[in-house]
Amino acid sequence: MGTVPSQHDLETDLEQWHLRLQRYPNDPRAYIQRGMAHFKLAHIDASITDFDQAERLRPDVTPYLWQRGLSYYYAGRFRDGARQFEIDLRVNAQDAEETLWRSLCLAQVDGQEAARRSLPPACTDPRPALRTIIYPLYAGLSSPDAALAEGNSLDPAGQFYVHLYVGLYYEAAGQPEAAIAPITHAVAQYPSDDYMWHLARVHCHLRSTSKMR
Repeated sequence: MGTVPSQHDLETDLEQWHLRLQRYPNDPRAYIQRGMAHFKLAHIDASITDFDQAERLRPDVTPYLWQRGLSYYYAGRFRDGARQFEIDLRVNAQDAEETLWRSLCLAQVDGQEAARRSLPPACTDPRPALRTIIYPLYAGLSSPDAALAEGNSLDPAGQFYVHLYVGLYYEAAGQPEAAIAPITHAVAQYPSDDYMWHLARVHCHLRSTSKMR
């Protein structure tokens, strides 16, 4: 799927955004980019701080801060995450990922059944992995095993998304241990520099770190 940056590359990228903000301290785009760089390094609270600052500088950016919603999830701020994705969906109602992440946040506070009921009746996202495999799973019309089996026919990008969202489904169901295998598989087998690949890697890091405590 693509070349994966090294830890050094990620740290260098973060440093470049530090320097950029020293020169242009009122650049909201730079805060968003630095927030994303922090997230890739699992600096979750620091990423939220940068996304918040971007919002303060440009309040109209709020519906596009999907990255902050993801950071809220990993900060355990699930109500805030659900709210962010609700706002995002007002300007991008067809995005299945925003819908799924809203559901994932709600599952952590209201339970998976309530989160399932919150889903719209249909998914029109153009990506087959999300529209025909993952969305039915989250809607209660399929099973994790069936989703993984169906995903075998997809291209590598599709298979990545199936494994990632099957793992996240397990976490929503209160089975964090079961979530690790498919997400680890997504990281190991479909490497890329896509933000969601970094999310999968951060997920594994944070959950393994939490387990050791």
